[in-house]
Amino acid sequence: MNKRQVELAVISDVHLGTFGCRAKELLSYLKSISPQTLVLNGDIIDIWQFSKSYFPKSHMKVVRYIMKMAMNGTKVYYITGNHDEMLRKFTGMHFGSIELLNKLELNLNGKKTLFFHGDVFDFSVQHAKWLAKLGGKCYDYLIHLNTFINYVSEKFGGKRVSLSKAIKYSVKQAVSFVQNFEESAVNYAHQENCSTVVCGHIHQQALKSIQVKEDHILYLNSGDWIENLTALEYQDAQWTIYQYQEQLIEEHSPEFEESALTEFLKDFKLA
Repeated sequence: MNKRQVELAVISDVHLGTFGCRAKELLSYLKSISPQTLVLNGDIIDIWQFSKSYFPKSHMKVVRYIMKMAMNGTKVYYITGNHDEMLRKFTGMHFGSIELLNKLELNLNGKKTLFFHGDVFDFSVQHAKWLAKLGGKCYDYLIHLNTFINYVSEKFGGKRVSLSKAIKYSVKQAVSFVQNFEESAVNYAHQENCSTVVCGHIHQQALKSIQVKEDHILYLNSGDWIENLTALEYQDAQWTIYQYQEQLIEEHSPEFEESALTEFLKDFKLA
């Protein structure tokens, strides 16, 4: 398989360790590219809902493959998010070619680009964490239900539906939250003298120019690997949104595999 050469790829909101994570699709995408740099922009491992009883082999394969990419020369930046915030105490640490950060600045073709997850702009995360965690648990159950519904629907020739998207786009407050999030992100980037800002967190991919005073800030969001299956790619001084084509992989159905976490920890003599 010929891999696409990519200068930089960005993924976020993978939520490994949850039922909604589309690990097989993500692994297929990662195997299709050869990036010089890979930015993991938060919520890669869902520590909020972490459980030894559910960490399937398909999820562990993603972890192993990212480590393999790093060992083969890809520079990997792991930026912490709210679901993996426990890692923030280790910010600045290096694990070979993997660097753990809270935010990242890169100069891309002469443009100062700021990467961060974006949960700092979420009131529920910052001031009512119990509510955010409850919402995360409910979202995981909703995705689990949605996966089962789609499995049954496709068996009878129906189409896939997204319950959470339908809810998000029908609630005015949700639309307003996204707009406020984008405005907060570009304003922060403007304060940091950056012309481009790259976020995750809200699970909604985007690539747009937003005016801040007399300047225009390029706002990008990498989406997620639960529903949208999107990534950001930078090549030849251009940003693009990558949309995974689901027909390229076997039908997705709920996974109830035995956890592979214990086996992985034994490999590193941690269990």
